[in-house]
Amino acid sequence: MEGDHSETRGKVGDQVMQNPQALAALQDRLDSVSHTLSTIESLPKLVKRRVNALKQLQVRCAHIEAKFYEEVHELERKYAALYQPLFDKRQDVVSGTVEPTDEECEWHSDREEEEELSEELKKKAAIEEKKEESVPEEDPKGIPEFWLTIFRSVDMLSDLLQEHDEPILKHLQDIKVKFSEPDQPMSFTLEFHFEPNNFFKNTVLTKVYKMKSEPDPADPFSFEGPEIVDCEGCEIDWNKGKDVTVKTIKKKQKHKGRGTVRTITKQVPNDSFFNFFNPIKVSSDGELDEDSEFTLATDFEIGHFFRERIVPRAVLYFTGEALEDDESFEEEELEEGEEEDHEEDGDEEEGDYDPKA
Repeated sequence: MEGDHSETRGKVGDQVMQNPQALAALQDRLDSVSHTLSTIESLPKLVKRRVNALKQLQVRCAHIEAKFYEEVHELERKYAALYQPLFDKRQDVVSGTVEPTDEECEWHSDREEEEELSEELKKKAAIEEKKEESVPEEDPKGIPEFWLTIFRSVDMLSDLLQEHDEPILKHLQDIKVKFSEPDQPMSFTLEFHFEPNNFFKNTVLTKVYKMKSEPDPADPFSFEGPEIVDCEGCEIDWNKGKDVTVKTIKKKQKHKGRGTVRTITKQVPNDSFFNFFNPIKVSSDGELDEDSEFTLATDFEIGHFFRERIVPRAVLYFTGEALEDDESFEEEELEEGEEEDHEEDGDEEEGDYDPKA
């Protein structure tokens, strides 16, 4: 495994060395750091002493900032209680427990004028409606596959989703976020509420994300607010033969002495969204290999996305409107990046640099 990582790093290094722009950017960065260090070192002793005093002030600022984020967390907890009745009503509508009133169902789209049918199409539609009046309209319970549709639509979640997960997620009725109490270490919990099903006995699956909101004594200037430092899943009480996180394979074994062959079966891990509830454990010394670090970082990102985007704006991810907003944001970022690239290209054209040299 270590050899594979070394080979990968070697390939990346070779690509950087063969890319003049990347190499130039790396050199600029090194020059900048070197210049800053040399500037500090060249300062008179008394000035450097005063700079150290400013650093002490900066550390105190970081600790005040940590207190600020603790109060922000408390505000989030307070407002979560105000949002919850609305989210409960959302769950009732999705599950079909409550039928919204006509007034609650009124919604005026900004695109109404663009979407208006011509008079001719309206007449045709009226004729078709009369023909279909005799056919009873289908009325499924609530909003079928509400959360499953969201999982399919959001790239970050669809990457985890397997075909064998979908029948289970059809039973998902709600996802809730619970914040830690003031007297507890900072954390938040994702709760996945399921209706009774024939896959597992749990009605709620949980994932706890533990957070830290204090400067690291070894590197206080790196503090940028609360960060997820660990997570803890839950045990899923699968019904017999329904565990989608494992699969059974058959393997032939040959006896060394007699030459006879036997077939054995064994269970091996299987790709599934439900592995989300069995995350990698962070060791006490915090040491992880590169693959584990990447997997854990991705897990933290998904947990944060559920908390900040999916749960508060679920209906907009169901309709795709939130996806359009996310894509627009990404496009804007890309355009800005392209502009910078063009500016750099223009600078290069003014010089004597020959990319073929």
